Amino acid sequence: MDPVIVVGAGPVGLALALSLAAQKVPSVVLDEGSGVEEPREVRTAVLRPDTAAFAERLGCAAVRDEGARWTGWRAMRRGTPQRQVSFGDGLDGGPSPVHLPQHALTRGLRDAAAASRLVKLAPGSRLDALEQDDSGVAAHTGGPGATWWRGSYLVGCDGARSTVRKLLDVRFAGRTAVERHAVVALRTELPWPGEALLHRLPPWRTGGEEVTARPLPDGTWRIDWLLPARAELVTPDALLGRLRDTLAGWCGTIPPYELLDTGVYTLHHRLARRWRVRRAFLAGDAAHLLGAVGIQGLDEGLRDASNLAWKLAQAWHHGASEVLLDSYQTERRASVAARLRAADQAMPVLRGGGGLRSYIPGAARGHDALLADGHLGHGPLGAPSAYPHSPLAPPPAEAHAPVGTEAGAPVEDVPVTAPDGSTVALRDRLDRGRLLVVLVAPGTRVWDRRHWQTAGVMPRLAAAVNALPADAELLVAEEYPGAAAHTVLLVRPDGHLVAAFGGVWPGELYTAADAARGGPVVHARVDDRTADIN
Repeated sequence: MDPVIVVGAGPVGLALALSLAAQKVPSVVLDEGSGVEEPREVRTAVLRPDTAAFAERLGCAAVRDEGARWTGWRAMRRGTPQRQVSFGDGLDGGPSPVHLPQHALTRGLRDAAAASRLVKLAPGSRLDALEQDDSGVAAHTGGPGATWWRGSYLVGCDGARSTVRKLLDVRFAGRTAVERHAVVALRTELPWPGEALLHRLPPWRTGGEEVTARPLPDGTWRIDWLLPARAELVTPDALLGRLRDTLAGWCGTIPPYELLDTGVYTLHHRLARRWRVRRAFLAGDAAHLLGAVGIQGLDEGLRDASNLAWKLAQAWHHGASEVLLDSYQTERRASVAARLRAADQAMPVLRGGGGLRSYIPGAARGHDALLADGHLGHGPLGAPSAYPHSPLAPPPAEAHAPVGTEAGAPVEDVPVTAPDGSTVALRDRLDRGRLLVVLVAPGTRVWDRRHWQTAGVMPRLAAAVNALPADAELLVAEEYPGAAAHTVLLVRPDGHLVAAFGGVWPGELYTAADAARGGPVVHARVDDRTADIN
């Protein structure tokens, strides 16, 4: 069977190709560039814990080696501290985000892709035509080495000006220039080493409405200033004045600093009308643009890749129903649309100023808390995606049991025991193309594996897992939030909970697994061998 064609070699396209490779699906990545990233210190990425872990699972060493994990986050309003969070310290903070240069992230993913025999990188390949039929996709790239590429599916990860989206004639409606920021990258010392800062209404002349400081490795910082909505020209002298005023405001005097890079960027909010057209899909900035009020758009692109990869892997190896392939658009587009709606509703409150709400006691604190959600990855502005109304959800059943995770939401990362007896993190078993069945069985960690695999409910559960209509792996956890002993969790390959059961219910487990794969397969593969395409 033909490989999947991925158009675009940015972080989302490379992550998709690597995730497909982890599930034994070959891909060709069409890269119109040279294959070498130009370093830009002001262009950085903040990855939430779920997307950072996803990139690390794909073999991107840069997340670990070149990223900064913040020790904390603080918010100030005018000259007064409002809130402080220590990451890894209780429910409020949770795990830290990872902040790293985007060129380092892309390079790390590209290095991992180059090392994979299932990913073919094709630099200098600019897409200019696209054709589809019932069995696959043909993509033409121009230039000196003009050629046609044949693929089973095609995914456009080619950015905001996506050629794939234009060739598919998909509308990209939305709002232009919802926010503008001036940004610098510099090396200096600030009063809160290792902590990110959100400062609203700073009390110096050039502070503007909002300024943020985010630490990077090696004493480097990225500082952003929210610019007025009007198209104000930001000259180098004006930007340098902002920087010096900000450093003096925070430090009392201007500390020594080394200016590394500067820039001005504009944020747009747009959403593609369709994310699937037959065998072609859109992901990342080709499908959506967002990022105002602290939202991290790259997070959503990586979640697109995780969601789509296992569905394409199912289709490539075993065939897939239209329900499964359509569920990518249904789940991901609805999630991003909800994020955009939340941002659009918050912006008049957070950015409008004035009005009756400004005089309500406590309103400013509420606004600050709302903005913090986007920066901290909480609430409708920042929390990881959940799919409570997924078309892959099983019908309600008496056997279903409540746990601390709602159906459709990402599962908690708890330690689990694998079939070989090793103890690993649940998150480490994701993105391998298999459903996960997790039995909550307190006390098993102290037992000899040879005993507990043949004791209690394990033989019956193992038989039920072997009979499922999709590949699945059986794991055992000592505990899971909100789960009673002998609860059984069914988890999708991308880490979202399908259902939880109060005990071993083979029939209901089968029904839920069948729903998670989108129902019966319609186009079964004859040859399921994985090819070496390099």
